[in-house]
Amino acid sequence: MSLTGKVALVAGGTRGAGRGIAIELGAAGATVYVTGRTTRTEQSEYRRPETIEETAERVTAAGGVGIAVQVDHLEAEQVRALVERIRQERGRLDILVNDIWGGERLFEWNKPVWDHNLENGLRILRLAIDTHLITAHHALLLLIERPGGLLVEVTDGTAEYNAEHYRLSPFYDLAKVSANRMAWAHAKDLASHGATAVSLTPGWLRSEMMLEAFGVTEANWRDAAEKQPHFVISETPHFIGRAVAALAADPDKARWNGKSLSSGGLAKVYGFTDLDGSRPDCWRYMDEVMDPGKPADATGYR
Repeated sequence: MSLTGKVALVAGGTRGAGRGIAIELGAAGATVYVTGRTTRTEQSEYRRPETIEETAERVTAAGGVGIAVQVDHLEAEQVRALVERIRQERGRLDILVNDIWGGERLFEWNKPVWDHNLENGLRILRLAIDTHLITAHHALLLLIERPGGLLVEVTDGTAEYNAEHYRLSPFYDLAKVSANRMAWAHAKDLASHGATAVSLTPGWLRSEMMLEAFGVTEANWRDAAEKQPHFVISETPHFIGRAVAALAADPDKARWNGKSLSSGGLAKVYGFTDLDGSRPDCWRYMDEVMDPGKPADATGYR
């Protein structure tokens, strides 16, 4: 699986899934532009240590070329300038990953819309929807100049799962459902240009923030299962990264156009594994995680 000569933009690659995707695209040989707001000299409201420069360095160390560019994807002019830079420097864009998020500290679980902080809720929607549309508006023009391009809308939950399950906040629910629908809609426009759009969800992601919440590191993450047994089905950000790399390298990727996909589901198709050699398939078990009292179906899964 080689992406040598391919150019990718991972929008929202500072940490979490975006970082894992950027690194694995680099491991396959791609040149990866990594964007985000947090640099070594300037932080976003996250106030976390991860930076776009660190992600870009890891891309290069993995075998690709990592290029860090500070961009606020709510600012259309910044996104336009980014795409123009890619055009000038590389002359092409083969892979666009829309992983912009930033809402972890804004949503409130199990609160109806009238109890949820309105300002925070509306910001969630801007961060999760407006940023993706602004980026697609500018970047897809470059992507469709060559056939075979790939757009990946990263979300939380497959379309099937999200259609049947309330995601515990009206704002969060709408944000994550929207990414699935955006990929479906973009697929209609991209098909005639020989490009493919999909939405893709990781499973239970062992992001930097998730590991910190459980008080563990990647080295001893299994200790968290003592508090939450279901954490054993979690996965590293590299797993979804390998899913994106496999999709990008597939000459028949158009078969997935408009589909809602998961890292675990694609691992069965393409044969990749997580860093430890496992193939977690979180969404197969999520009903049991979220609703342990629900009766199992004939397959034994809820």
